[in-house]
Parts: sequence; structure tokens; C-alpha cells
Amino acid sequence: MVKTVNNYDVIMVGGGMVGASLACALGEAGLKLALVEGREPQMDWPADGFDPRVSAITRASERFLREVGAWQAIADTRISPYSEMQVWDAGSAGRIHFDCADVGEPNLGHIIENRVITRALWQRLSALPDVTRFCPATPQRLTLRHAIPGLAPPAHPVQLVLDDGTVLDAQLVIGADGGNSWVRGQAGIDISTREYAHTALVTTVKTEHHHQYTAWQRFLPTGPLAFLPLSDGYSSIVWSTTAEEAARLQALDEDLFKAELAAALEHRLGAVTEAGPRAGFPIRGRHARHYVKPHLALVGDAAHTIHPLAGQGVNLGFADAACLARELTLAREQGRPVGAFKTLRRYERARRGDNLLVLEAMGGFKQLFGDPSPLARGLRSAGLNLVDRLPLLKNLFIQQALRSDAP
Repeated sequence: MVKTVNNYDVIMVGGGMVGASLACALGEAGLKLALVEGREPQMDWPADGFDPRVSAITRASERFLREVGAWQAIADTRISPYSEMQVWDAGSAGRIHFDCADVGEPNLGHIIENRVITRALWQRLSALPDVTRFCPATPQRLTLRHAIPGLAPPAHPVQLVLDDGTVLDAQLVIGADGGNSWVRGQAGIDISTREYAHTALVTTVKTEHHHQYTAWQRFLPTGPLAFLPLSDGYSSIVWSTTAEEAARLQALDEDLFKAELAAALEHRLGAVTEAGPRAGFPIRGRHARHYVKPHLALVGDAAHTIHPLAGQGVNLGFADAACLARELTLAREQGRPVGAFKTLRRYERARRGDNLLVLEAMGGFKQLFGDPSPLARGLRSAGLNLVDRLPLLKNLFIQQALRSDAP
């Protein structure tokens, strides 16, 4: 039996961190929204375990999460502020140290498990009367009905059919459904792809010495290794390396893996005493050639994915969400259709250039730090040490990171 649900302002496909945050922002603004998500988010887990997938949340993203009403639930669960960053190059003498005290800030950001962020956002969604959740649900057919000259434009130009026959009508559909976005494919939006030839190996460890609330990152010839501080002295590991090396590391027994991991960080935190399950994720850069069409927009990984070496992926997505929410809220206040191309283009112009700059920068960093030639080693060493010796320049980097992509 076909069920029709009419009169939504917005359909959101994808309820991960970025999609759920945008749904919260639009629900707070009074837009009537349908959120379509294929899997129920994880809402409970053992208190003594960590999610191997974490995000380095900037102060700008923290502000946005506060604005949508999710931050307190995140903070009440488990967050790990970090106050310093130690970065050095295995192939040269280059190193740099960032400290929040240098710019008078309490921290540089927080390391937070992805499931903690997602649960807090879904808890907030449940309190918003203008948000209807369709979960688990899978989109089957998307139709964009364009205006015909001489006729009144359709009241609901977007129609989405779900796998159970439900039909959703709206003015705008937003794809927040990840790097392999179904919405992007249905819209026929091409992407450019950068193959990093890297796999991110992730796990959670405890070390002999406390992490000192510091994010530690060493650039190895095969890729960057990051120890990100968690609570109770644990660290989240993101080791980006070749697919072959990642497979070898995953196959090691626990003692050998712990020994190799400690050595790869030059034993800065002593021995690795505990190690959780390991998982690997292929890394590639993607960038949509367009973020918007009439009555359609892409946000987060549906629009762009980048190398995780700077931990900026989800922060770029939150910045997308904040920007699009701002444009749609303004359009509603001014009596303009939220799906109008002019409205959506303002979002695209505000975000696409910044995201492309970060995407290219991450690709450039990956090439530079992976180049074993003497010239590249010299450039890395000189560049890192120059920034480290110039307080004004170093503080500029810190301030930019703190307000990067600020909503």
C-alpha cells in the first residue's frame, strides 16, 4: 500500500553526524523536515570500551554543536580536550609544537568518539516536533519536478519514494549520505577523485606514559601516524599507510603490533600496553563538481572527502551544515522558497572554494611528506622549523585552526 506524506519543507537523506546536525539546525528554525536513514544509530554501549572512529572537533564545530543543542549531551558522555600538538617528520629534523596557552585558549579542540556525537544529535532530534524520522528506510526513487513555463511552479518539486512505498514530497532534498552518495548519483553530479593509495588503520591503545592531553603526529615515509588523546590515558590511533602495510599490520599478533606501534612513534609515550581491535578504511579524496541543483544540495562527505591527516573532514561537514542552515533559515524568514537555486548557490559559493583549498592542501601535504628525496626532506625540515621558531606565524596557524570554517 502506497503511503503519501506531503508538505515537508526539506527531505534529508543521511542521518550521520553532518546530516543529523543539519536536521537539528533546520528543526530548531521551524522547517518541517523528513530525515531518512538506513540504520538505527548506536545508542548504548559498554562503559569500558571506545569507538575506534573518532573526530578531532574544532572550537568552531563545538560552537555549532552548542547552537543545535547537542553539545551538553556530548560533554556529559565522554570528551577528551587536547591542549597541545606535537608534529615531527621521520625523514628530516623538522618538527613543530602547538600549545593553546600561546593564544590564551583553554584547549585546541576535543577528540570525541563518532558514536557519542551521533547519539547526542539523535537525542536532540527526538525533541524537535518539526522533524520526522524514517529509520530504517532506504530511498528508492528521486524525482525533481521542474517548473513549466506558463504554469504555476509545483508546490513540492521534490518527490522521494522509500522502500516501503512511502512517498515524501518537499521543496528541497539534501544529500548527507556519505562518500558514495545515492542522492549525488541520482542527481547526475560528477565527482573528481584523488587516489591517495592509503588505508587508515584505526584502533584504541593505552601507553606506558600518559598522553599529556597532547595530539602526537609523526610523518612516516609511508604516511602519517597520529596518537589522539582519549580519557583515562587511552589514545585513538589513526595510522595512514599503504594498503599492503595496513594489511600486514592488521595481521600481526597483538604483541608484535604493540611493539611496532610504539617504535613508529619513537617511544614518545613509552610502550603500548593495551591495544583494541584494529580496522582499516581505504582513503580517497572526492570532490563534487557541483554542490547544488535546483531543489537539491549536498553536504559533508556527499560533497567532499579528504585525507584524514589533519582531522578536518567532519569539521568541513559541520561548516557546510551551519552555512546551509543559515541560508535556508534566511530564505524562510524572507518568504523565499528554500529550494530556490539562487538560495542554494549562495551556500555553494560560500563553501566549495574553501573545501577545495583544504582538499588540495591535504593532497599536497601527503605528497610532500611521502617524498623521500633529499630536496623534499630539506623543504619539510626548513618549513616546520621555520614556523616553530616564529611565534606570530605559529599563532596564526593555531588561530586559523581554532576558527577554521567557523559557522
